[in-house]
Amino acid sequence: MKNIFDQADTSHFIKRINALTEDSFPKWGVMSVDKMLAHCNVTYELIYEQEKHRKPTFITKWLLKNFVKSKVVSETPYKHNSPTSAMFVITDNKIFEEERKRIIGFIQKTQQLGAEAFDGKESFNFGKLTATEWNNMMSKHLDHHLTQFGV
Repeated sequence: MKNIFDQADTSHFIKRINALTEDSFPKWGVMSVDKMLAHCNVTYELIYEQEKHRKPTFITKWLLKNFVKSKVVSETPYKHNSPTSAMFVITDNKIFEEERKRIIGFIQKTQQLGAEAFDGKESFNFGKLTATEWNNMMSKHLDHHLTQFGV
């Protein structure tokens, strides 16, 4: 698994993102490329722009922490067409180039902050995570969707 905190691995993700075009078509699923990038940006919004999203209730967070977290932060790849949490569903069209710039900026910011900034950091949905869990969650999600679009 790529390390989202490593500059070489970050460059690898950015190269893949830059290989996308407005006409990129998914190998599976129904998201357009602009919606996929916006979908991936939600992960980073939950870190850097939390005010955009409604906080989960105590019960919801408990359920996510106890039943979903292990699937999200493990190294096990996501299956094609896996269910998506409502906050990650993008229904309106987005501007491809804006979403691409946003995701690249988020990836660079995360890499520059480094693993130390994330070790023990509170997740919006899952409570405190280790740097490894943060890495697995972000790296696996990016890889899944970039592979979905053939890059």
